[in-house]
Amino acid sequence: MTPRGPRLAYYGDDFTGATDALATATRAGLRSLLFFGVPTPAQLQRVGPLDCLGIAGATRAMAPDAMRAALQPVAAFFRELQPRVVHYKVCSTFDSAEQVGNIATAMQALGGAVRQRWPAIIGGQPSLGRYCVFAQLYAAADGEVHRIDRHPTMSRHPVTPMHEADLRRHFARLGAGRVGLVDLRACAQGSAAIRERVQALLAEGADAVLFDVAEARHLEAIGAVLAAAAEADSLLAVGASSVIEALGAQWGDAAAATPDGVAPAQGPVLLLAGSLSPVTARQVQAAASYRKIRLDPARLAQGDAAYRDTAAAGLAQALQDGHHVLAWIDNDAGQRTGGVQSQALARAGGHLLDAVLRRRPVARLGVAGGDSSSLAMQALDAWGLSHLGRIEPGVALCRLHSDLPALDGMQVMLKGGQMGSADLFERFVHGAG
Repeated sequence: MTPRGPRLAYYGDDFTGATDALATATRAGLRSLLFFGVPTPAQLQRVGPLDCLGIAGATRAMAPDAMRAALQPVAAFFRELQPRVVHYKVCSTFDSAEQVGNIATAMQALGGAVRQRWPAIIGGQPSLGRYCVFAQLYAAADGEVHRIDRHPTMSRHPVTPMHEADLRRHFARLGAGRVGLVDLRACAQGSAAIRERVQALLAEGADAVLFDVAEARHLEAIGAVLAAAAEADSLLAVGASSVIEALGAQWGDAAAATPDGVAPAQGPVLLLAGSLSPVTARQVQAAASYRKIRLDPARLAQGDAAYRDTAAAGLAQALQDGHHVLAWIDNDAGQRTGGVQSQALARAGGHLLDAVLRRRPVARLGVAGGDSSSLAMQALDAWGLSHLGRIEPGVALCRLHSDLPALDGMQVMLKGGQMGSADLFERFVHGAG
């Protein structure tokens, strides 16, 4: 800990990624809390000293001007907080476009919060099946590893399809300038070789530095270099939770790490499957312990208040009757709402959850889908999350922090559409060791 606050502060470009970063930090033994916005002095006082402070956002789905507006107060807060590393947490697939969720725009906005002018980009996360080899990004899917521009899902993403596997070219297209590469050969040789390569790239005029990652040991070596560099001057790191894996190996406390696994739910659980991904569709199909209630995507997205109230009453009654309840959006019907409707659909899902919980509070709530998770949390009167346990890699169970007694302490799972095994929703109910 530095006198002014945590060594590490991060901004998650969506809620599901931000909660994964929270879980990663806590599992490394870093005292951590995720806030839903720039925290107030009273909230900081309430949570006490932290090693890692996160802010959950929604810039992944924003246009550049909206991103700048959202990140300006965050950058100002981070400048005052003075962490050693500011981390812009992105999806491990790095999907981004010039006009939607532009990572380079975020790098520019947050760059003023640190003293070193070169951002470090951590290219892979082996713990999630993400690998960066000679700047080419690969991601696992259905038991195979695909180059990202040939990935069965990410190459066809409806908003930010990945058509370029070379992350140097991808970031240059976004506007990050010249991106130098610390490739696999240097990473395999260890910290001294990595440090030497970084210095050479900066001397050559690189605007940012990309690090290959193919194995966990590469992250440990990279983390040692970044931690040493950050002691001299604060720096910006961009990437998935692998950034925290790398730094956690240097700054964490294994004795304080939270164990994996979660206990079975106490009482009925409520789960909203707002994602339209094939992964979530399989999870819905495999969820045998729930009463499943199909939602009409068109009526939800149109803001039909009468339909929302009727649906909320039905969901609350099912919970009152003792059922675990899974509210889901039919994949085919949801796809027909179109990309423009997806944000409205996610926002309506958040309002629906709020209406249900006002009628029938639950001890455990789950939301599937990045936009759905972000907007669901914004719809609730709460301000933060702390980590309880990991259900499985990339999916955490958290504790909700709120000034409302009915919400404070509720257990929450927020998962990205592409994350989790087929039986995840069963594990959410019955626990995972």
